[in-house]
Amino acid sequence: MAINNIKCIIFDCDGTLVDSERLCCQALVDVFSQYGVVLPIDECVAHFKGGKLADILIDAKKLMAIDVSIDVLEPQYREALQQLFVRHLKPMEGARELIQFLDSHHIEYCVASNGPKDKIEYALELTGLLDAFKGKVFSAFDANSWKPEPDLIMYSAMNMGFLPSDCLYIDDTPKGVEAGLNAGVKTVQLYNGVPINLVDDERVIRVHNLHELKEQLLGCSV
Repeated sequence: MAINNIKCIIFDCDGTLVDSERLCCQALVDVFSQYGVVLPIDECVAHFKGGKLADILIDAKKLMAIDVSIDVLEPQYREALQQLFVRHLKPMEGARELIQFLDSHHIEYCVASNGPKDKIEYALELTGLLDAFKGKVFSAFDANSWKPEPDLIMYSAMNMGFLPSDCLYIDDTPKGVEAGLNAGVKTVQLYNGVPINLVDDERVIRVHNLHELKEQLLGCSV
């Protein structure tokens, strides 16, 4: 699928704009360690990339065989994650350059994430990206629908004033990629090299970094 005639880029946030996926997994590791559970971070990365936080915590509980309420785990997780974000969060390689490219070529862009809006904006603020996305942050909590359902992607396109066919969606996770495909949007997977996360679908455009996406856009009439 060619990348051309794109009027709006819809970004996922975690693992796409901000380098947070491993930090999110580390927060899970830290929380479960409080209950005497050893959760190797590589196993966490393999099992829990993308999706609704409540579902991730439920799956983690089952995998680790612990009986702790989600109402207890979720605030503990968010607190642990905030501390990790403050210390370690940074933009994904090439994110700033890609945004500058989009601005210079008058291509609109926004964020569509499963996370709460305040969490998305906090991550963007910590990485110096928030100013670029003010008024263009869309949360699954606003759409009341979570990836891999397509509604959030369609909701974001509509709020930006574009048809799905005018947009390109980029996400690193299989669930996010599925959401883009289900929405009928040209979809890019920012592939991190972990085989379990690879989406093997001919409709998916695969890149390994945001510089590569910029080069593909440069090579097309956008």
